[in-house]
Amino acid sequence: MSNKNPQELVDRYLQAVRFWLPNDRQQEDLVHELGEDLRSQIEAKEDELGRPVNQAEVAEILKRCGVPMVVAGNLAPRRYLIGPVIYPVYRFVMKMVLLWILVPVFLFIVGPVNLVHAKHWSEALAETLGSLWSGWFISAGIITLVFAIVERSQAHVAAVCKWDPLTLPPLRKKQERQPSLLKAACEFGFNIVGLVWLLLVPQYPFLALGPAAGILKAGPIVHTFYLPFVLVSIVALVRSAITLARPQWTWFPHLSQLTQSALMLILLNFMIEAITKTPGAWPIVMLQDAVRDSPKYLKVAAIVNMSILISVASTWLGLCIAAILQTREFLRSVRKRISAPQRSAFIGVQ
Repeated sequence: MSNKNPQELVDRYLQAVRFWLPNDRQQEDLVHELGEDLRSQIEAKEDELGRPVNQAEVAEILKRCGVPMVVAGNLAPRRYLIGPVIYPVYRFVMKMVLLWILVPVFLFIVGPVNLVHAKHWSEALAETLGSLWSGWFISAGIITLVFAIVERSQAHVAAVCKWDPLTLPPLRKKQERQPSLLKAACEFGFNIVGLVWLLLVPQYPFLALGPAAGILKAGPIVHTFYLPFVLVSIVALVRSAITLARPQWTWFPHLSQLTQSALMLILLNFMIEAITKTPGAWPIVMLQDAVRDSPKYLKVAAIVNMSILISVASTWLGLCIAAILQTREFLRSVRKRISAPQRSAFIGVQ
């Protein structure tokens, strides 16, 4: 019977608009104003008909109002080239490319190579920072251009699509916050790219080592732990796919993130233990046979190995902190799921 309630359809529409609005102090005010406007239109329609409106007539009013994503974009203040609807995704992609990809590549690979070829460390530092700045500028420009095109075209795309208010998702309790489908889709896409990259690295070492691939190659530790890292990447891909396909499983993201972090911690722990117990030279990357006896390139290998070892140890520490926070969130969600039926039963008894 609840799905025949016209007022519930309005609430579902406002819920969809709220999802696309920026999560700030103005969100509730904008949703409240939109709700008042819709109720005024419904009252005017009822005065015109002389009877309460039915669900189909409310759906027609909502259809004239517009697609929730476009309405949210029109309600939010237009202060940026990238609008508030897709700005969270834009910020996530920028952070991923500029900080999580470019910085490690230039810090651990390009920097040591420049240090060897430069006459002084200051010259190598200046060259590395200059190249990093150029990479940032070009990457940021391309990403911004792509999202600006999407921003300008999304309203036209949404206008031509056939949208039915009756297909809006049902209302959900505020405590049962489902994961963002947009975030899950982005995570699924990045996991696919990461897995493909990992599978291509053995045939194309340049993807991992960059210009240093001409003098460096993978060491025995990398060959030993390559397959486990591939399996963990597949687990991450499956986890994001399930999150995307079953957003109503509100318990799954917490449990799966904790499980993935635990697997990664175990793998990194074995890797660090194997590195510390391996005798002789650095086991992570080695010099190519052609330059194996070059003192200059031995320095490169030592710097790159130390940089990778520090990054692995830092990742292990970061995962430990993340696992603690994820455990707390998982236990909190479990307590909510257990206490909800008890509260319902107590209210029913009263």
